Amino acid sequence: MEIRSITLFCGPAVVPETLSDFFAAARLAFPARVQSTRLAAPPFPGWLPPDDAVAVAAGFAAAWVEAGVDYISLGPVPVGHDPAWLERIPDLLAAAPGLFASVEIATPDGQINVARCWAMARLIRRVSTRPPDGFGNLFLGALAGCGPGHPFLPASYHDDGPPAFAIAVESADVALDAIRGAGTLDEARARLVAGIEAAAGAIAPIAEQLANGYGLHFGGIDFSLAPYPTADKSLGAALEALGVPAVGAPGSVFAAAFITEAIDRARFPRTGFSGLMLPVLEDTTLARRAAEGVLALNDLLLYSAVCGVGLDTIPLPGDVSEATLAGLLLDTAALSARSRKPLVARLMPLPGLRAGDAVSFDFEYFAPSRVMAVRDEGVGGLLTSATFPLAIRPQRFAKNL
Repeated sequence: MEIRSITLFCGPAVVPETLSDFFAAARLAFPARVQSTRLAAPPFPGWLPPDDAVAVAAGFAAAWVEAGVDYISLGPVPVGHDPAWLERIPDLLAAAPGLFASVEIATPDGQINVARCWAMARLIRRVSTRPPDGFGNLFLGALAGCGPGHPFLPASYHDDGPPAFAIAVESADVALDAIRGAGTLDEARARLVAGIEAAAGAIAPIAEQLANGYGLHFGGIDFSLAPYPTADKSLGAALEALGVPAVGAPGSVFAAAFITEAIDRARFPRTGFSGLMLPVLEDTTLARRAAEGVLALNDLLLYSAVCGVGLDTIPLPGDVSEATLAGLLLDTAALSARSRKPLVARLMPLPGLRAGDAVSFDFEYFAPSRVMAVRDEGVGGLLTSATFPLAIRPQRFAKNL
């Protein structure tokens, strides 16, 4: 296991240099390697000046990078804010390297904004050409049911409270090792729970010491079993180690639910998603199964119903329609609203590529794959007309009488 990110949450009034010592200490404090430090700001429409947003964002980013931050989230455009802010996002993402932004399409209480899903679909297509290889959408996410305090970008943002930090871990190897060493499902679950608790227990006390030493609040650990594109750190391999012949085959939903339930059983200071993270381009097994056509887009939506975290780093045909993207966003929002859990959609149309074409980026966290097929039959009719939040109640089960 490694620490993917130590994410600091604070408002724009905080002076970056006052926390440079914290970042330097945090990088060296833990027994696990710290891959990156990150900064999450409050939703940017609340603090960036409309007439000078790009310049202020660039200066903001430069100051935090100088203080020791690798990546910065400007936060989301909340459902209740002026949608005109979406038009500024492409320029904001280009204001400095490593800037992330997001758009809220559904609130934590289940309010889905249909019009916002369509606006986000248009934005995804626009960002896919900046740069022209489609990589820009790595830095843009659609948020459904995501509150503040998530340490994984692009879901990260602050809530205007006092400065705090949280930890995101890269821990798919914990699941893979636990399952491969088990002889039964009961043993696999027990080993996985114990592995999660041991790994979290090794870093939580140190995080509390850092918090006390620098006057910060420690928000917890997002133990989402994030993968890395090597065979020994593949969450897809962990699913298959349970007995699924290939991720995408029958039994995959059970495997996803089984591992997620083990995370739920584990005791640790949790925050964020703390679920199953299935980013196609970040996992060698998922990338391979997608390239083989075994793992389909609808499979990933189905798994989100039992585990999370949504549709993450999905390579799509460059000509995927706005209506199809809007439909995928609506589906993600509905799953979040009905299950009352946070989900993210990070969709990556790749200009000039069609389903089945090879995908390869010169990026440490991505594995080679192929463009995933999508039924390009976009939504229409009443699903184009709503301009207000639509409440979808959470699922309830009647008791037997």
